[in-house]
Amino acid sequence: MGLYLNPGNEAFRKIRSGVYIDKTDLIDYINQTIPTTSNLTSFSRPRRFGKSFAAKMLCAYYDKSCDSRALFQGLKICRMDSYEEYLNKFDVIYLDITRFISTTTSLNEIVRNVQMSVIEELREAYPLCVREKEEVLANALFAISHKTGNKFIVIIDEWDALFREAKDDMTIQKEYVQLLRGLFKGGPSTDETIAVAYMTGILPIKKYGTESALTDFQEFTMTRPAKLAKYVGFTEAEVKKLCKKYHMDFEDMQTWYDGYSFNRIQHVYSPNSVMQAIRNEEFQNYWTASETYESLKKYIEMDFDGLKDAVVSMLGGEAVRVKISTFQNDMTSFHSKDDVLTLLIHLGYLAYDSKTHKAAIPNLEVADAFGDAVSGKGWAYVATAIQDSDNLLEATMKGDCEKVATALEKTHESVASVLEYNNEASLSAAVILAYYTARRYYEIVHELPTGKGFADLSFLPRRNTDSPAMIVELKYDKDADTAIKQIKEKRYDGKLKEYFGNLIMVGINYDKGTKKHTCLIEQA
Repeated sequence: MGLYLNPGNEAFRKIRSGVYIDKTDLIDYINQTIPTTSNLTSFSRPRRFGKSFAAKMLCAYYDKSCDSRALFQGLKICRMDSYEEYLNKFDVIYLDITRFISTTTSLNEIVRNVQMSVIEELREAYPLCVREKEEVLANALFAISHKTGNKFIVIIDEWDALFREAKDDMTIQKEYVQLLRGLFKGGPSTDETIAVAYMTGILPIKKYGTESALTDFQEFTMTRPAKLAKYVGFTEAEVKKLCKKYHMDFEDMQTWYDGYSFNRIQHVYSPNSVMQAIRNEEFQNYWTASETYESLKKYIEMDFDGLKDAVVSMLGGEAVRVKISTFQNDMTSFHSKDDVLTLLIHLGYLAYDSKTHKAAIPNLEVADAFGDAVSGKGWAYVATAIQDSDNLLEATMKGDCEKVATALEKTHESVASVLEYNNEASLSAAVILAYYTARRYYEIVHELPTGKGFADLSFLPRRNTDSPAMIVELKYDKDADTAIKQIKEKRYDGKLKEYFGNLIMVGINYDKGTKKHTCLIEQA
């Protein structure tokens, strides 16, 4: 048992002892690839989404230096046909690239250090196979496989860390890519040496032009997770089970950490945040302990046409169209707002809908991060609107129509260059931005079916709050009284019926000629 060759199962044992969700059926997927030409898998997703947990699980399952049967007892993989066939049957090479970065004095030495560290352990395990002066890892592995018939499982955690740390050093990046190509280039040598390769990181595999740097890998990403979608994070069923077990409110969990959606799985939760909430018995923003604020701020301040417009629209609850195909899968090759937004999707700051090709802010936790990130240079007008949103909500609760109208005008003037009103949809985005902090107390629903029609904006109180429900009807070049009458005529009951007697009706009109807002507030 070593640091890199056959690291054992202790890491997975520790994972099992905490808050745990069974994702071991991922092992069965990897097992199915072993006898095929699709045995090289790259599965990228954001920080805090369980990448290292999965890598350590795979190590524990395949590593032949230990007996992991008891660790997997009762888990999903035990019921799979492939379980016994590959359990603890391979030499495993486990590389955590962040570990090499943190323990080296120069990034220029990383690639050599990776190779020499693994070769040293291979030489100890197979002294008759590895030459004393061997410095090429691919050659050492091939020599062992050729002489013994043994194949290797190669698991690389945080594979893209070097691209992130040496993001401007193309020499280091190309040297690293050459190392990976040497290991996984395909052909007889790779077929004889590698049973499975599994890489995980934040970014998809680097592109050079339109081509992937490692063309033989099957890629699964935040924009195309395909059949691995249920392993991106926690599913709704898994979160409900955790909430029941640990006596946590599911609706609050959903509000804070849900929001990622894929074709196969409609609700995916941020795993680390869910576990932190359970451990601390408190719902809050658990991204604040990371580099969230500075990194998000850096990217949304980039000078690309339309980027600021897109961010403000998303702050206002809108989804924006994103062209993901031009992104080069790195943190430097940005040529448009779409490249920046695509990076934010891979970093987990945005959720992406592959059917509509649109991105949006996924949940309350990430909305908090955006709220913090727009507090600096270039975002004063948005920051002011967010800071004033608590006062706007208070004025609405008090029925202060004049103060509400004035606050909305202030927000509109602040963001007019981005959210210039030309229809009720633009007005809706500005209103949601003006009520930004209301997300903490309300679920804000567009076009909620109620009675004989649809409410433009419905503010549904979250659990554990005594806030009244709100219906906001928006009008454009009409009047606020018409908006209130429409609420009454359409009998907005349905889901809102339970709030009658504790329901506020808000009519808002924007007059394009005078550029004035009018507001009327009544209790239902």
